[in-house]
Amino acid sequence: MMNRKTFTAAMAAALLGLGLGAQAQDKPPIKLLVGFPPGGSTDTVARVLADKMSVVLKQPIIVENKPGAGGRLAAQSLKTSAPDGLTYMIAPNATPVFQALLYPPETLRYDMLKDFAPVGVIVSYPLALAVAQYTGVKTAKEYIAWVKSNGSAKDSSFGSAGAGGHTHFSGVQLGKAAGVDLQVIPYRGNGPVVNDLLGGQVPAAIMTAGDILPHHKTGRVRMVGVFGAQRSPMMPDVPTLKEQGIDVDTGDAWTGMWAPANTPKAKLDQVQNALKYALGLPEVREILDRATLHPDFRPAAEMDRMQRKELAYWGPVIKATGFTPAQ
Repeated sequence: MMNRKTFTAAMAAALLGLGLGAQAQDKPPIKLLVGFPPGGSTDTVARVLADKMSVVLKQPIIVENKPGAGGRLAAQSLKTSAPDGLTYMIAPNATPVFQALLYPPETLRYDMLKDFAPVGVIVSYPLALAVAQYTGVKTAKEYIAWVKSNGSAKDSSFGSAGAGGHTHFSGVQLGKAAGVDLQVIPYRGNGPVVNDLLGGQVPAAIMTAGDILPHHKTGRVRMVGVFGAQRSPMMPDVPTLKEQGIDVDTGDAWTGMWAPANTPKAKLDQVQNALKYALGLPEVREILDRATLHPDFRPAAEMDRMQRKELAYWGPVIKATGFTPAQ
């Protein structure tokens, strides 16, 4: 079975050539900025949408990868782009939420709420707590009991795809709700986390569920809970943490689309409608489902409420930890 990384890389390669028919249109091309390299899930989402939205808009759409600084380079480029309806950015919620809370203005060089206009939420994906096979743990409650009974530094640690993100601070909230001091071990991406979880080098991990789902299905690791308010349709056998009596709900991760501030509303509405149309196409939903990304269109106004709500929720959490990222 292809893992998520392999699948998204294959999809990206296949999609690189799509949308060429739209190049014959007379309108100038629309640019979709992606702050990550080709082959990742954000890039795959962008390329699927570029192909389908270009047909609706009767305008070519080009995906431009600007990897670096956790997506900040793409956001900085969006800020300096003209608000003419020709440049947009696709990014995960770490860009408007966690980076805005972790980095000072002189590092970011943009304000997500002032410098950008939401277009719409594209996909959502659950975060999961997964445990290594050697723990023998089958539920989230059992995991907490296992940590308390063992008590070593290793036993209370969990892997995360980097420090300072959604999975890191979800672990903080889990520990607070369960009355245990969980310690994050940051990795460079989900791949190394999965490898160490499979090998038993780390007893638990918090990550996007799709990255561990194939190994959960084979029984090599076990997902014991998701952090959102509802079970994921991709893994209905995995209960939420709240269902198991642990009062924590840090929400799903999500990916959205932004434009420069002051982009004309008529342009934003056109692109939002094209986005909604594309996400309703069966072939698009199939591609995203296979990448364990749940098509979850939300209009601009709701997306704005979402990012403001998350900023308000995570601000005190992050401040209480005293965490500061490496510059």
